[in-house]
Amino acid sequence: MPTRTQQPDLLSSAYASHGDTKHVLLFPASPKECFEMAAQAFDLAERCKLSAGDERSRSCMNDWLSEPLTWDDSYRPDRGKVLTSQQLEDGFQFFRYLDVDGDAIPYRTLPGTHPSKGAFFTRGSGHDRFGAYTEEGAKYQDNVDRLRRKFEHRRPAWCRTRSVERSSGSSSGVLYFGTSAEVMPEALDALSAQGLDLDALRLRAFPFTQQYTTSSPPTTPCSWSSNRDGHCAPCC
Repeated sequence: MPTRTQQPDLLSSAYASHGDTKHVLLFPASPKECFEMAAQAFDLAERCKLSAGDERSRSCMNDWLSEPLTWDDSYRPDRGKVLTSQQLEDGFQFFRYLDVDGDAIPYRTLPGTHPSKGAFFTRGSGHDRFGAYTEEGAKYQDNVDRLRRKFEHRRPAWCRTRSVERSSGSSSGVLYFGTSAEVMPEALDALSAQGLDLDALRLRAFPFTQQYTTSSPPTTPCSWSSNRDGHCAPCC
């Protein structure tokens, strides 16, 4: 029985909720990218106030050689919109779920920032934009609509990690992700030798965009997933 988690578990990872939100996923193709994307996932989670996952394959971590891992000592974590003690002292009207900038990402505070200001109430989605408990339908919808706007507003933050790997001008193309990147060049060459040329686009993050970076996107795209049910296609 296949019981372990693996990189193709896109649907369960991307939509792990009651259907009112989704999660950012990054798809590394090598141990080196696993290392680099882990820091990117933390930055996205902090900056966008959401969960961000680094989807890894067990074979990638256990069996493959890797380029040397490097670290930039000048890197500083992106903590996002965090209020300081001075901002609270100066009278910033803090409400944990209130969008004051129009980007759908509220400010937050860290424990111990201020002795008497900046606390907030946490309860799933059963609250209003001011952090008060509620079960009113309109206020619930206000919350989940803000979450949707957050994804649309911040989409470039993760979708810029997408790249076109091969552009043949074909009317057909293949979408793939993660450790499939290791085998796709050989597969594409084998298909080309049989007279079937395909454009190829590697997906590096979810949510996906609707745009291709080629000048003439293929009219017949297909997706490559390393599982029976093809979790990539429903996510596109």
